[in-house]
Amino acid sequence: MSFLRVENVSKRFGNLVAVNNVSMMVEPGELRAVIGPNGAGKTTFFNTISGFLTASSGRIILDGDDITTMPPTQRVWRGIARTFQITEVFPELTVRENLRIAVEVAGGYRLTVWQSADANSEVKARVVDLLEMSGLSDKADRLVGELSHGDQRATEIMMALALKPRLLLLDEPTAGMGDQETYDITQLIRKLHRDQKLTIVLIEHDMRVVFHLADKIMVLAEGNMLAEGTPKEIAANEAVQAAYLGKAAA
Repeated sequence: MSFLRVENVSKRFGNLVAVNNVSMMVEPGELRAVIGPNGAGKTTFFNTISGFLTASSGRIILDGDDITTMPPTQRVWRGIARTFQITEVFPELTVRENLRIAVEVAGGYRLTVWQSADANSEVKARVVDLLEMSGLSDKADRLVGELSHGDQRATEIMMALALKPRLLLLDEPTAGMGDQETYDITQLIRKLHRDQKLTIVLIEHDMRVVFHLADKIMVLAEGNMLAEGTPKEIAANEAVQAAYLGKAAA
């Protein structure tokens, strides 16, 4: 059974059809990329999976459970976490404080004024694990707003990971980055996929990242699924080349 099944999902805004009858099946542990030109409907499609938008039609099934009408908070508790095109962190707090907030939310402590010594110790240990996993230990006590865009993005990804997701959605994780930052974030995603056994779906414009990371690729164009397959199959697909890859290379 597929871990995530998106069945004939559409999203309409009045007369505008942003996503049109799109289906996708993601296997446990798969790393899938969703690509397409600007305006193809990629983020809208992501938003229907994470619950920020309710699908106009179709179904979304996570590990056998229908989550089509669930609000975003319930989907988080079911195991979905995501990042955004614009990095969502607390710039006035340190990396450690950002991660601690996420760990406390995941542990159900967000409304608790007082924590037991055991709970506090558990939170601190989890924060240390996330810092080490991300390579941010030496920047733990710096304000996030002072860090590079790549380190801010890494912090956001680790905040999402703090929620202990089974499905991680990454919306353009390398957007606006130079070559070194892109490489570092790509390596972090690969590490999380390998070591944490995460199922990951990402939107990405950088084809180097896509073809380096993805097990499978889905291509959207004007809200429709244009093609789906392995990186090799997508690279050889003439319709994809005409609609997207050829334009990107031109």
